[in-house]
Amino acid sequence: MKAKYLIMAALALLIGWFVCDSLSQPGVGDLKGDFQETATYRNENNTGPIVRVYAVTVADTLWQQMRQYGDFMPHTKYGNTKVYFFRQGQPVPQTVRSGEENFDQKFGKYCLAKYEKEVMGNVTFKRYPLQ
Repeated sequence: MKAKYLIMAALALLIGWFVCDSLSQPGVGDLKGDFQETATYRNENNTGPIVRVYAVTVADTLWQQMRQYGDFMPHTKYGNTKVYFFRQGQPVPQTVRSGEENFDQKFGKYCLAKYEKEVMGNVTFKRYPLQ
């Protein structure tokens, strides 16, 4: 009888620990830099490669934080995810698209960094990629 209660208590503690751990995972909100998405693109193709493009503003050139932000973005195994970072208060694209040029060229000089996760998870991070 006593063993039954001990097992139930241990299970309750274990379930509580799992729930607490899953709810306390780090995310975009934990990063410094006041990141704000200004434009997002995702193709409608659900049977082939998923392409995602984001334009994001950041308060400062926090390179490591930008890289972590990119790591938090959704990615599909055979897809491609690109995140372009711009300083807050400077011109930033309001729309992004698929392809080689993801936004109007006039914004290129304001781009601080580009994070790209390619097929099979290969990651590149470039500072001032369009200058």
